[in-house]
Amino acid sequence: MKICELKLCYDLELAELIRVNLKKHKLDIPGTVYFDDNLNHLSDFYLADKDRRYYFVAIDDGGKLVGGIGLAEFEFFEDCCELQKLYLADEVKGAGFSYKLIAMIEDKAREIGYKRMYLETHDNLAAAIHVYEKCGFKKIEKPAGVVHATMNRFFIKEL
Repeated sequence: MKICELKLCYDLELAELIRVNLKKHKLDIPGTVYFDDNLNHLSDFYLADKDRRYYFVAIDDGGKLVGGIGLAEFEFFEDCCELQKLYLADEVKGAGFSYKLIAMIEDKAREIGYKRMYLETHDNLAAAIHVYEKCGFKKIEKPAGVVHATMNRFFIKEL
């Protein structure tokens, strides 16, 4: 398994991984990333401001994209970034890989200078919620200005 920065060549494969995961959990609905205009072009967003944004992808030994996780500035809290788009292919779920990706993105956030990390998720993603809580994220009330209106669980962690 190789972990590297998101590149243009991974955009469509990453978008498909995200859509498959959301559909499986009945979140292929408006108000989720499923319908974001830029989902097929995530490298445009993450590579446009590498001082404040970052995205890791995980590539298996056969060259298939099997996971990803990102961060971007979250302006509603001081010195805060948002953990974004943590998705894994079914074949790597359950092996603790999400914990490794979260640790990597937290290290990257600290390197960039963030002091806390926010995330939003949904009750349908119970396994993800378990992972976030185990990683030390604490539940908070919904912040003003949340873009993905369908999300109903909100967390923050001091880095």
